[in-house]
Amino acid sequence: MHLIMILNALAVAWWLRSSWNQHQGSWSLRWQRSLFLFLFPPLLIFMTAIAVLFMGPQGEMGGMYTGSVSYVVALIYMAFFAILCIKLAFQGWQSVESARKCPMVNLGDKQARLLQTGALFAGQIGFWQPELVISQGLLQTLSPDHLESVLAHEQGHHYYRDTFWFFWLGWVRSCTAWLPNTEPLWEELLALRELRADGYAALQVDPLVLAESLLLVVSSGPVLSEICCAALGSSGADRLEQRVEALLAPPEPTPEPQLQSWHGFLLAFLPLLSVIFHS
Repeated sequence: MHLIMILNALAVAWWLRSSWNQHQGSWSLRWQRSLFLFLFPPLLIFMTAIAVLFMGPQGEMGGMYTGSVSYVVALIYMAFFAILCIKLAFQGWQSVESARKCPMVNLGDKQARLLQTGALFAGQIGFWQPELVISQGLLQTLSPDHLESVLAHEQGHHYYRDTFWFFWLGWVRSCTAWLPNTEPLWEELLALRELRADGYAALQVDPLVLAESLLLVVSSGPVLSEICCAALGSSGADRLEQRVEALLAPPEPTPEPQLQSWHGFLLAFLPLLSVIFHS
C-alpha cells in the first residue's frame, strides 16, 4: 500500500510538471503559477516519504499489508534530499567566505566588498543577511548614475531576501532535476526574480539608466556561482530583452504575497492523513 502511495505521488508530480508551458501575463500570475508548479510536486513527494517513514516498515493499511520496500525507498529519498542540502549549504558557505576575504569599500551611504576583477559584476552574496559585492571593473566602467541604478537593483534583492529563498529553491531544483521542466521553471523563476528587483530599482532611479546598466553588465557574462548569490545579470542574456522591455514599459506593481495564494500547497500535505488509517 505504501508503494502505491509513492507511485501515485510520483505520477501526480510528473503530470503537474509536464503541464507547464511558458506564457505571458502579469508578473503576479506568472510568479504564482511557476512557483506552484516548481514547489508543489517535490513537496508532495516529500510529504509522502515522511508519511511512509512515520508509519514504518510493518503494519496494515486499507486492508493491505505493508512491506519494507517502500520504507527503504522513502528512506533513501530523504537521505538524498539531506545530502544535497548539506552539499549546497557547504558550497554557499564557501562563496560567503570567499566574499568576506575581499576588502570593504564605501559607496556613499553603503558598504560593499570589492572584487578584484576587471569583469562587470555586482551582486548580493550570503543567506538571510547577504553582503553586497562589487567588482573593480564595474566601479571603473560605470558612471555615477549607472552605478546608483545597479546599487538600487541589488538593494531590491536584499529587500526581498532573494539569496535566502533562492538557496532553498535551488535545493529543490537539485533534488528534482529528474522531473520534467525543472530547468525551464528554474530559469523562469530567476527571470521573475530579476524583474522584481528591476521594478524595485525603477521606483528609485531612472528606468532607462538601469536598462543601460543592465546591457553593460549582462554582456560581460557571469562571474560567480548562483548559489547564495543574486546578481544584476544572473538571469542571462536570453532574458535580457524581456527585462529591458519591462523597464521601458509603464511600471507594474509587485503585490505582496497573499495568504490565499498559498492555499493550494496545503494539498501536498494530504499524504500525512494516511497515517491515521495505518495500524
